[in-house]
Amino acid sequence: MQKTLLFLLLALVSVSCTKPEATATKKKLTIAVIPKGTTHEFWKSIHAGSIKAAQELTAEGTHVEVIWKGPLREDDREQQIQVVEGFAAQGVSGIVLAPLDDRALVRPVSDADRAGVPTVIIDSGLQTDQFVSFVATDNRKGGMLAADRMGQLLNGKGKVLVLRYAEGSASTAEREGGFIDQIKQKFPEIELVSTNQYAGATRETAKRTAENLLNQFGDQLQGIFTPNESSTAGMLLALEDIGKAGKVSFVGFDSSQKFIDALNANQLHGIVVQNPFNMGYLGVRTMVDSLLGKPVNKKIDTGVMLVTKENMSSPEVHALLHPPLDQYLK
Repeated sequence: MQKTLLFLLLALVSVSCTKPEATATKKKLTIAVIPKGTTHEFWKSIHAGSIKAAQELTAEGTHVEVIWKGPLREDDREQQIQVVEGFAAQGVSGIVLAPLDDRALVRPVSDADRAGVPTVIIDSGLQTDQFVSFVATDNRKGGMLAADRMGQLLNGKGKVLVLRYAEGSASTAEREGGFIDQIKQKFPEIELVSTNQYAGATRETAKRTAENLLNQFGDQLQGIFTPNESSTAGMLLALEDIGKAGKVSFVGFDSSQKFIDALNANQLHGIVVQNPFNMGYLGVRTMVDSLLGKPVNKKIDTGVMLVTKENMSSPEVHALLHPPLDQYLK
């Protein structure tokens, strides 16, 4: 009788020790992915990458659901703050966030962490260390790649305009800084005629600012640099309107079909391309790894490349320019 009781006791202890682990692996993890905005092609690629990660993880035995929600415009700080606060209040398993302001999102991320909802930061930095990991492009390197391309196009001489993106955006500030510093250090005979004007959150605001700058400097310019999708699109539209597209060396950032067409038409002479699909993918996988107790790196580089008309047909570049959005965004 004593042996039987001892056996039952040991069995109960064994069940009580293993049950929580089994339950944890079967529990659904809900990951909120919050972009800066929801209209640009860049964010659609991040969305698709995050869905791929969730599907793979679910197939591997960890049920993951991605909830995609963000502000419509990339200058709506209050709406993005409200989205973060809302998901923290709901008690999602984790947040993957592209903060549109490196200061304004510090408090909501810290509040979410205190509420037991951790955050992985993607795309653009945040002035806090209360996050699991930072998954992003080496933005300064991207700006330097653009500067090297500009120096090559101008043979190291000429006047260049920089149209910045938006104040508070850490990612684009790094690109702008990398471009400006590299030009000054490596190409001293290139003059930067304007570096303090901002495009704003949309291609429409970018076009208006570009028009003003082209009215002021257009006759003397040899080169232009823009640090993201909307500023590049707005500048391209402004150049087309005045018949100067292709007549000024133009290096932009990010990818869209319009930019690919512009490269083929010699209206753009280089675009620095990130890997937003990989960013979304790694953002979700890193968040889930952390939730499952696996070690993760505090910073993960998702890659950056200069694309030109000459290299755009290579398999590596083609994969970057044409991510499988339709496969994941149905």
